[in-house]
Amino acid sequence: MNKILIIDDEEDILTLLKYNLEKEGFLVETAENGILGLEKAKKKVPDLILLDVMMPQMDGVEVCEMLRSDTDFNSTIICFLTARNEDYSQIAGLEAGADDYISKPVKPRLLITRINALLRRKNNLNNSLNSSESFIINREKYIVIKNDVELSLPKKEFELIALLASKPNSVFERNYILEKVWGNDIVVGDRTIDVHIRKLREKIGNEYIKTIKGVGYKFEYLA
Repeated sequence: MNKILIIDDEEDILTLLKYNLEKEGFLVETAENGILGLEKAKKKVPDLILLDVMMPQMDGVEVCEMLRSDTDFNSTIICFLTARNEDYSQIAGLEAGADDYISKPVKPRLLITRINALLRRKNNLNNSLNSSESFIINREKYIVIKNDVELSLPKKEFELIALLASKPNSVFERNYILEKVWGNDIVVGDRTIDVHIRKLREKIGNEYIKTIKGVGYKFEYLA
């Protein structure tokens, strides 16, 4: 049974979402601010976190960054649920390590569909191992090792690099990447892939991921 943590400062939102998600069989915890949300997350280590952006004391972006800095949450899905739909807010959430972004108001049925899609991809991960002597991607353990140093990657960054490395030197078109990593039923912005590729390059280096202008990306192991 999947565990979900909802962090939002609006009590009516917490009540509505908790009721509908529990009807679907999820184990649901709630927190009315970011600080309490962090405490509950560390105790429960949920499968998925629904996180509001604008909250008192600690906003959602800061909460997300703190969670992503903790390796215990490498496989936890983080989805922003917020009334703020400005482009800069979406990019800030993705850069902080979020897996998805849902704008309020959202109908419970649609939200449940999105959550099931996110969890389905998590539970159906292929436990394959991609490696070269200096670069290892282990999908079973959800880790990336470069030159014997273990790198901590948010879930979507990990899935993206694992997809590209599954067929070294093959070009993956942008639409194919969106379908495989985010899914057809998940609506994301045009810059989503670019943001994640940039963050990956910052962590693993520029030499592994090549841009094929107007087409997509490919992964190359170093000789």
